Order: sequence, then C-alpha cells, then structure tokens
Amino acid sequence: MNYGGKGIKQKKKLLNSATTKLGTKLGIFFIKLALVAAIAVVVSGSCLVLGSFQGIIENAPDIASVNVSPEGFATKIYDSDENEIQTLSSAGANRTYVTIDQIPKDLQHAFIAIEDERFYEHNGIDMRGILRAASITLSSGEMSQGASTITQQLLKNNVFNAFNESTIEKIKRKIQEQYLAVKLETVMSKDAILENYLNTINLGNGYYGVQAAARGYFNKDVSELSISECAVIASITKSPTGLNPIRHADRNKDRQSQVLLNMKEQGYISQEEYDEAIADDVYARLEGIELAGTSTSTYSYFVDELINQLTSDLMSQKGYTEAQATSLIYRGGLRVYSTQDTMMQQVADDVINDPGNYNDNTHFSINYALTIKQTDGSFSYYSHNSMANWYTKTLGDTRFSLTMTDEDAARSYVEAYKQELLKEGGEIYAETLTFTLQPQISFTIMDQITGQVKVMVGGRGDKTLNRSLNRASNDIARQPGSSIKPLAVYGPALDTGTYSLASAIDDAPYYYSGTDAKLVTNFTKGEYRGLMTLREALTVSQNVPAVKILSKLTPQVGYNYLEKFGISTLVSPKNAINGAHDVVQSLALGGMTRGVSNIDMCAAYAAIANKGTYTKPIYYTKVLDSEGNIIIDNSVPETHKVLNENSDWLLIQGLRSVATDGTARTANFSSQPVAGKTGTTQYDSDRWFCGFTPYYTSVIWAGYDDNSKELGNVVNHNVIWRTIMQTIHENLNLPTGSYEQPSGIVEVAVCSKSGLLPVEGLCDHDPEGNCVITEYFTEDTVPTEYCTTHVKVSICNESGDIATSGCPSVSTKIMRKKSSADKLGEDKDGSEFKTWDADISITDTELSKLCTIHSAATKPSKVTTGTGSNKNNSKETTAASSETSGKTDSSGLSSDKRP
Repeated sequence: MNYGGKGIKQKKKLLNSATTKLGTKLGIFFIKLALVAAIAVVVSGSCLVLGSFQGIIENAPDIASVNVSPEGFATKIYDSDENEIQTLSSAGANRTYVTIDQIPKDLQHAFIAIEDERFYEHNGIDMRGILRAASITLSSGEMSQGASTITQQLLKNNVFNAFNESTIEKIKRKIQEQYLAVKLETVMSKDAILENYLNTINLGNGYYGVQAAARGYFNKDVSELSISECAVIASITKSPTGLNPIRHADRNKDRQSQVLLNMKEQGYISQEEYDEAIADDVYARLEGIELAGTSTSTYSYFVDELINQLTSDLMSQKGYTEAQATSLIYRGGLRVYSTQDTMMQQVADDVINDPGNYNDNTHFSINYALTIKQTDGSFSYYSHNSMANWYTKTLGDTRFSLTMTDEDAARSYVEAYKQELLKEGGEIYAETLTFTLQPQISFTIMDQITGQVKVMVGGRGDKTLNRSLNRASNDIARQPGSSIKPLAVYGPALDTGTYSLASAIDDAPYYYSGTDAKLVTNFTKGEYRGLMTLREALTVSQNVPAVKILSKLTPQVGYNYLEKFGISTLVSPKNAINGAHDVVQSLALGGMTRGVSNIDMCAAYAAIANKGTYTKPIYYTKVLDSEGNIIIDNSVPETHKVLNENSDWLLIQGLRSVATDGTARTANFSSQPVAGKTGTTQYDSDRWFCGFTPYYTSVIWAGYDDNSKELGNVVNHNVIWRTIMQTIHENLNLPTGSYEQPSGIVEVAVCSKSGLLPVEGLCDHDPEGNCVITEYFTEDTVPTEYCTTHVKVSICNESGDIATSGCPSVSTKIMRKKSSADKLGEDKDGSEFKTWDADISITDTELSKLCTIHSAATKPSKVTTGTGSNKNNSKETTAASSETSGKTDSSGLSSDKRP
C-alpha cells in the first residue's frame, strides 16, 4: 500500500477527474432509478392486489340477499295414528330441520370442539387459525390444515355451493367467503348460524343434517343422543365417505376419540363423562345398518298411490307443473298425514303373503328387460313380451308361457332369446331379470263413511321397485265378472222402482239382441233354474236374470249408474276402442272393454255400504309445508248420491244373502253382518269378492298377470278376504254392527214365483213346496195384485193334455204358467237346454191344447187361478157342462183379472 504523500495526491487526482465524476453520477442515477422502479412495482402491485381484492369483494353477494338456510328437506309420511311410516327425499335432500333448542348441547359442542374451537369468540374468521394453518403449510409444504370457521363452512355449502373449483375460483371464493362471514355475524346470532350449519352438513350414508343422521345411524331423535353418539356424528363432517361410521368404523373411531379429547380439553365435558364416552361400544349399535347404495327404502303400494294422488292434487289445486309438484314432494320437507292404518295393512300383508293360503306356490312369471347397444351405436330395447312373441310366433312354440314353475328352465329360455338377439353383433348395455309370484292378488280396504283408504296391497311377494305396477290402483284393469251386477243391474233395478227384491224373473234360455244373437249362458252352461226372485238370482249369481233386467232397464241406464258409482275405466260409444264400448247387454255380466280397477270397485261398494252415497277415495287428510302451514286440506272428500237410501238398504239385504246363502258363503264370518258379491270371469282367469261390514269395505282380486292359466284350486280368495277382515275387526274389538233399516220399508208376504200377493191353495201348494215368502219392499212398490203364475189344472192321464169331460182318468195339478218363449229348446250348436222347472211349468199354448183322445162332455171341469179382486185368493171358472163330474171339454182357464 502507498500511504505516502505522493500516493495521496494521485488518488485525489483520480477522484477529481471528469471521468470518475461522470461514472459516479451514472451509478447513483441507476441506483435511484432501480429504487424508484422497485417502489413503483410494489406500489402498483399493491394497488393491483388491493384493486382485485376490492373487485372480488364488490362482486360478493349482498349480505341482505344471502340465504344460509339449507335447501332440500325430506318429506315425512305419517299413518292414521300419526306414526312416521315413510321418508321421501331426492339426492341431497334427506334432512329434517330441527331448531337449536332441539339439538343437545353435547352435539353442538362436539362440532365446535373439532371444527371451530373459537366459534363463540371470533367475528366470522379465525385469524389464529389462519396463521396456524399458514405456518404448517410453510413448514410442511402442504396444505394439511384448513382454517374455515363454521360460519365460513355454512356460506360455502349454502351460498357458494363450492364443488370442483379451479385454484383461481377457490381463491376468489375464499376471499368472498371470509368477507361475508364477517358480515353475516353482524346480522345473525351465533345460535342461528350454528342451527343452519347443523341442519345443512352432509353426514354420510345419504343423511343431511343432524336429525337425519341421528335417525339413520341410531334410530332415535337427535335430542336423545349420548355424548359418544354425538362424537360419532361430529366426526363424519371432515369426510362423509371416508369417515362413514358403518363403512369405516375404525377411521371414525380415531376421529371420535379426538372429538371427545377436544371436548374435554375445551371444558365441554368432564373427565368422568369423557371416560364413560370412550368406554361406550357405540359402534356395536351400528351393526346391521345398511350402507347407502347397497339397498334402498322401497315404498309400499299405498305410498306409491299416495304420491300419485298428491302429485295430481298439487297440479289441479295449486297449479304446479308435474316437475314442480315432484320437486316439492321429494325436496319440500312436507308432512303428509295419510289415511293408512298400519295394523290393518300389516294384517293384510301377512295373510296375503302367507304360503299356506296357496295350494301351489311354485308358479312365477318372467319379467325381463334387455337393452342392446348395436354396432352402429344405436340402442334396441326388448322385454319379456317380445320374448314371448318370439317363442310363440317366430318359433311357433304355442306351449310357451311366461308363467312357469322351473326357474332353471326360465333362465334357459331367457338365455336362448338373448343369444338370438346378439347373434348379429352388439353388446348388452342393460339387463334385468326378475321372477314374480303367481297367481297375484290385489286388495284394498276403505272406511265407507269417510272415504279413507286404510289398506292397499298391489301384489303378493317382495316389492323391489318404487312406483312399480300396482294391481290395486288404476294402473291395471281386469274383467269384473258378476261382481259388476249389483252396480250395473240390481242397484239400478231397485233404485228406479222397476223391480223389487221379490220380482220374479224366469231363468230360461235367452238370447242377446242383434243380428248375430248369442245365447246367454249361466255359470253351469245349459242349465236354467226357472222362475226366481231378484234376491235369489243375485244370491246364486245367475246370468240370464241379470241380462234380462238390464235389457229392460237398457244398457245405457246401467252404464250411467256405473259412472255414478265412480267406475273410471268405462268406454262410451263415442270413445269406442276398435268399435268396442260398454253400452251393451253383456255389461250385466262384466263384459267390459277395459275392465275395472280394484280401488274403483272398492269405492263403488263402499257407496252401497254408505247408504247409497259415493265418497271419492282419499289417501291423506292434510299436507303441511316445512313451516307447518297447511297447503292442502283433504279431510272432507267429494261425495254424491247414487242410490236412494231405501233402495240401497234393499240392495244390502240382497248382498247379505250372497254372503249367508250364496256364492260368498266362505267369505262370511259370524261377528259381523257381511254383505257382498263374488265375480268370476270366463275360463276362471279373474276372481273377485267385493264386500263390506257396517265398518269397512274391502275388495280382493286374484288372477295370473298374463291370464295364461285358470286359477282352479290354487287359491281361495274368499277365505283370504274373510281371514283379513275378521282379524282386523277382532283386533279393533268392534261390536257387531248392523245396517239400520230406514223408514219407508215394509215387510210383506208374497209368492216367490210371481212376486205378487200369494193365492191361498195355489202358491202354498207349489210342486216344490210352499212358495209364500216374506220380503222387504219400499212402501211405493208393495204389490197389490195376486199371483197369476200358479194355476190348478186337470190333466188327462192318458194324453197328458188338458182334460175334457170325456177323459176317464184325470189328475189335478198345480203348475206354473209361463210364456211359450221361455220353454225348452236347443242351442245353435245342437246342445239341449235343461230347465229345472220344465216338468211343473205350462204355457198358454199347452193350456189351450185339449185332449183329443176322448170325446167332450157337457159338464166342465174346474180350473183355478188367482185374481186380484178375490180376497179368498182364488177363483173357479167353468166351461161347457158334462154329466161326468170333473170332466170338461174346455180348459175353462179364467182370464188375467189382476187389478
């Protein structure tokens, strides 16, 4: 180093040189410039950040318009005793709202302890939590901890719906979330925020909100949860799938332990409570609960129909579209109070599904659906019906039926059909195969006074699908057979006053009108019972009398009454289907274009049981919204009069005879006066019993879904009906009821072969016994004329014709006078008719046919017939005289002189 004077002078010279001074100035300039630039960048960056932040804040929702209440609540359905029987919800809506005072403090504290320990202290954002999370992120390089408060989480779930966000979107949402969290806490209390949060959160297994979770996991109300159970539920929030206490009990238990520890350390529970909760084997109580996705809650047939009715009512009464009505039902948190009686429903389900009620329980039908994705990308759809057509029409296998007894054989049929469809290529896109028990049953019960449907069974066997085929509702119609007679024939006949219970109808060969007239046949083809009262015809269900009555009333009258009885499947001539309609004579026997539904028949017979007043069936009484307001009051159903009370009571008396002495004897039980009517269709493919007691009306149908087989002795539907109804009445401890006789009904003795007043010595000496009976009438239909059906005639024993005075051997007989058109004959196929009273009946033609073997004499014989004016009930008339007593040359039969 040169520290001498010379060195110092040299350095001074260098410093003072122009070059050096310029370099120094430039250096200082650039340093200043860099500093200014740096400051500008910082300032502009800060402005940019602040501007962006301000822009994000300004674009945040207005706190006044923010709604943090959860959306989508489960609808609850209750039975007639207000017990919950079904929950309806769509995805994300399986929640039931509870207020904060209904949520136990332990559950509130469990969530706070694990999710937001300074919840009661911060103003919406937790700065200590944010700093802690940032420190951990910087030290570990991973965002392993979040800092969202409960307030922020509530906003995230109910305002931002934050899912599948990009990084930029997440940052933007976080800024707005924190801003709104602070704002929200200025307008909403901590309890209100916590209440909304606890009703919002996803708690796994399809449960949203703490009430749904408490019900789902522990089958108890949220207010009843123990500390250990509270900790289990609070543990789920972080990962509803990964911490599901059913699927991942071990993971949930680890977090539950942390929840309990936090609760203890934060002073929410004592050491003793902590120890007790840790020792509680809470997960053992979760065993047996099904995982969401492995099984679903299948609605009952009753609930299926209730949903249909409620949807329709919301559309017609409230103006909803179908989509809006459906959304309200599945997401609106409604409370629906149904009319279903759980005890009665269970009795019906148990009896109908009891294998002991079926002599052959091995039949089942194939239900198959196949979707194939073709090689060109198009889709083809096939069903079991198309499979049946392929076997029967394409292959010509006329023996093939979808109803089988061998499951292996059924699967082989399905497999062969599937291979046929796939032989040209393509792949299976979707496929389902199920087997349905056969024969099937439908069953309903109504309270005839209120119109409330108490029971609905749409089929026997396991129900695996929601809103599936319901054989008891209007989903399906079947031919009613003779069960239609009281509605289309006998009820109208009595109501119009055209007939009485005692009116005599001749069960004899009879043809439908028309150019191609067909013979009306009874159940026992070719057999006819002769003269019988309307009550008797109804009791034994003879067909000819029913058709004759409807023909006199006209089919249009029968059709009109069916409309009033609420039969919704009628086909008018104006709306004929391929030329077929229901204004026809065969309507009397249930020959209908479409058939009838079970519930329609139940409501129709309920009208008879209810003094002739029809009440539209209802499935619920009221519907409340999520806030408890009534949106539909359905407690007063629609009604209208079908039959007047007197004629209705007479019809009930006739239906009582069906149960006590007729075709429904096996449905009768002693504790109640059962009334009703059976119905069996041609080939025994449908069987019905529609009946009632003074308390309830019930209808049962039995048959194979595809009409492929006769029922035979497989099932006795009457016995099933009786077993269900008798059990229900006994369980309810109902006293023996009665059908109150109205004023205006009188009881009168009449002749059962004419329906008129009896003639002494004639009607009481019928060849088959005393024909004098006592029957009920309305006061205006009491007969005033005397029987002219019974006649006393003298018959030549040799010729068999009416005796003359010359006949040496004569027998006196009491016979039944009938029209010549109602005598014996042959059907068009040559088969003979068999009429039970043929040997004791006589026609006008036969009465005029005198014996030609013996000559006539002058003194007539006596022929006795009834008249309306003779109070002794008989009258003797004479013809030409004869010296031989008891012989005539003329029948001497008097003319008809009824007043």
